[in-house]
Amino acid sequence: MTFNEGARGEAGRVQVQGGGGGGGRGGKIAIGGGAGGIIVLILALLFGGDPGSLLGTSTETSSSSTGLSSVDECTGAQANADVNCRVTLTVGSLDDVWEQQLVKQTGTAYARPEVILFSGSVNTGCGQASSDVGPFYCPADQTAYFDTSFFQLLVDRFGSSAGPLAQEYVVAHEFGHHIQNQLGDIGRAQADPQGEQSGAVRTELQADCYAGVWAHFADTIPDEATGQPFLKPLSESDIRDALSAASSVGDDRIQKSTTGRVNPEGWTHGSSAQRQAWFKTGYQTGQISSCDTYSARDLNNPPNLTR
Repeated sequence: MTFNEGARGEAGRVQVQGGGGGGGRGGKIAIGGGAGGIIVLILALLFGGDPGSLLGTSTETSSSSTGLSSVDECTGAQANADVNCRVTLTVGSLDDVWEQQLVKQTGTAYARPEVILFSGSVNTGCGQASSDVGPFYCPADQTAYFDTSFFQLLVDRFGSSAGPLAQEYVVAHEFGHHIQNQLGDIGRAQADPQGEQSGAVRTELQADCYAGVWAHFADTIPDEATGQPFLKPLSESDIRDALSAASSVGDDRIQKSTTGRVNPEGWTHGSSAQRQAWFKTGYQTGQISSCDTYSARDLNNPPNLTR
């Protein structure tokens, strides 16, 4: 179990959409789509499609409901058993870490992103997206979107660990994109959208590193409401779970499983080894400055990383 049983997630912090979304509004493309999103991009690049339209940035309408409810207050014991509560308490932990560390390390005050759980499809400030995109962050509405069925997809299709920190890593990665948005870096992904050394890959690897920074502090920073951290001390097994999830969504691994070959020119997220390495450097250092993927000469060997 990962969460302290007495930890409590804030009621209403995470919203749940009952069904899909309405008509998309176009605009900025979503950042950080998971395995589904990577597959869509790979197929579009290989066969000449438009990745933007495949990711749901069209303006077609849907008849699905747009109503939102919210996750009730959850305890740590519930989060250890229920995925919606697990996301809620992970969000609480992320809020606690970034509210302290972002201003401490950069001088920028942390602004909480919105979080929406959905199923099927969802309307966002970046357009309409389906569950095929996987988890993603929309800079236009500063919201992280999750279809929690993606967690099982990681296990069934891509061989990720089923451990809880594997799921929490996914949430932390999308929050990493929100930190990039606050620090003014997220636009680099669209300016240089694909390739082994591209801005897109560097943006995704930095979000992995920020997820590692969260993990560095997650079991030590107490929540104001309870006086204890959300997470129990992380074990080596927990970290292996997170690294397993990072590895399972590497571009090389997904390209190999979907097309039978690896094409670095089409990369948008980085290799399995790179994603693991940048998560580890964030986890080992706890320093936002160690996550400067944009200045890194060798994305395979992050600075300050102890092998």
